[in-house]
Amino acid sequence: MNYTEFQVTLNVPPLLEDAMVDCLLAIDSDGFSSLNVNAHTTNHEQMSLLEQVSGRQKMIRFEMYVKPSQLQPLLTHLKQTMHGAGIQYWVLPVLERGTI
Repeated sequence: MNYTEFQVTLNVPPLLEDAMVDCLLAIDSDGFSSLNVNAHTTNHEQMSLLEQVSGRQKMIRFEMYVKPSQLQPLLTHLKQTMHGAGIQYWVLPVLERGTI
């Protein structure tokens, strides 16, 4: 199936929020959304002691829609500029999108 858009989701440590905003604003897209989330994981390597005890890690989630031709350049750019930052990401095909 050929998709016309993909949703890219990024979970970013709060200290990198401004850098990610700047990075995403430099990309040709329809914009993005951000929100505060609690990430839960069994991988405690990048968690503080308080986060390990509480079982949650504060993150900023960014969500954006991109065209297929924008996807790989976006991921390549993020991997180069944010390498080693502990950013989790996933990509989902968009079946439908609109305004109601």
